[in-house]
Amino acid sequence: MTAGLVLEGGGMRGLYTAGVLDVFMEHGIEFDHAVGVSAGAAFGVNIKSRQAGRAIRYNKRFCADPRYASMRNLLRAGDLYSVDFAYRTVPLELDPFDVEALQANPMRFTVVCTDIVTGKAIYHDIERGDEEDLDWIRASASVPMLANPVRLDGHILLDGGIANSIPAMWMVRHGYDRNVAILTQPAGFRKEPNGLMPILRLTLRKYPRLIELLANRHERYNAQLDDVARLEAEGRLLVIRPSESVKAPISVKDPEVLSASTRWVGATERRGLRMSSAIWREVCAGVMTTPSADAGMRRARARWRARTPGVAAGHAWSATVNPNAEVPRV
Repeated sequence: MTAGLVLEGGGMRGLYTAGVLDVFMEHGIEFDHAVGVSAGAAFGVNIKSRQAGRAIRYNKRFCADPRYASMRNLLRAGDLYSVDFAYRTVPLELDPFDVEALQANPMRFTVVCTDIVTGKAIYHDIERGDEEDLDWIRASASVPMLANPVRLDGHILLDGGIANSIPAMWMVRHGYDRNVAILTQPAGFRKEPNGLMPILRLTLRKYPRLIELLANRHERYNAQLDDVARLEAEGRLLVIRPSESVKAPISVKDPEVLSASTRWVGATERRGLRMSSAIWREVCAGVMTTPSADAGMRRARARWRARTPGVAAGHAWSATVNPNAEVPRV
């Protein structure tokens, strides 16, 4: 039995994902393969290097530093997040990847990018943690108009969410029969058409396939949400998502604002650590796969709520599970 992990993007909403992954790491919950999109790639790669807390730590440390992310960077070089500082100095010097741990971890970690010439999703495995891998992560998180296209392996690349926002079906098609998806929007969310299309059509007119993808992205995204709901109902996917919408700008300059915007992560990341590992596994990792899973899940949830009232109040996350189905074992 193989277990896959799907990490949606969403800019700074990706710190929700980072908090969930921190809890996974601190409770020893592991996967055979993870796929990250955009912020899901940039923050999620820390599960490959086994560095709990790193994503939140370096964002709080450098969010006010104009070398990290600023309009100055965008106007001078065309990238809101500096190539040299955010994708070189920080991960290689100031808060470095544990490259040895990344290379030793047998879990595959794949990032999704969009080829803006062909309109196809491009998938690349992060294996070394070197500068080329950092460029693939950067390409996956390069939002149109806020970043320059990244040229790698003959492709011209931008944000992976343009071509494949939630690659749950991709993971299923690759043979992973027990999967977890971490989404960054609450249940019931539906994407609306992009109101910036007139500007995007003008700015990106050299890339007609990209413009087409951006114009119909909301339709494809909502279709993927339908796929997620079907897989969830079939017991083939465990979905973890925030219980309420979090308005997070693409760049935060005040560390205190960042702390406030991630407090809903903290409720799980910190108070959730007081849960016993056994209960955590029952709720999120599918220990209970017997015909009594329904009653067992209710008992686990009751113990979970009793021990973590702050989480039960609905400010951390909601793990959406079909209680009548076999839950993924990871």
